Amino acid sequence: MEIVWRDFYALLGAIACCPIPIVAAITGHAPAGGTVLALYCDLRVMASGDYKVGLTEVPVGIPIPPVILAGARRLVGPRLAERLAVSGELLSPQDALDSGMIDEVVALEKVVDRAVERTQRLLALPAEAMASTRRLARADLVAIFEVDLEPELQRVVATWWSAETQGSLRALVEQLGKKAG
Repeated sequence: MEIVWRDFYALLGAIACCPIPIVAAITGHAPAGGTVLALYCDLRVMASGDYKVGLTEVPVGIPIPPVILAGARRLVGPRLAERLAVSGELLSPQDALDSGMIDEVVALEKVVDRAVERTQRLLALPAEAMASTRRLARADLVAIFEVDLEPELQRVVATWWSAETQGSLRALVEQLGKKAG
């Protein structure tokens, strides 16, 4: 599991530091890691419908890692980020839009096309002006990955393997299995 968390942090850092704008296309449920990946993108387009996004780490026994909380704070502000992170509340597309967690809600069949369109619009702007402004605007995201994240990663991995977290995860898998059956 350690390699998964290391790779996940590396992916978040790559998205944060990417010189090319990235627009997330959320075509269904995106709790936990799906939401976290979207936090680091430039924009987020989500499908309308009975879908949910949210930070579900705490309900499964994982204290929210600082890297994840920082991404949430940047999008929705400190007060709402605290509420969503602590509670693990899942948001509908409209609630996610209203909160600032996502930027646009469209019909499922239009999500990917709309995300590509939004990306192309950013790339069509004068290149140097867009790139330098974007670097300035995203400096806080980049700064998250300019510190030694090793102690944080060690805490996350240790928590993942704790008896409480593993018990919560087993209960979740069992619950999901009952729903599927």
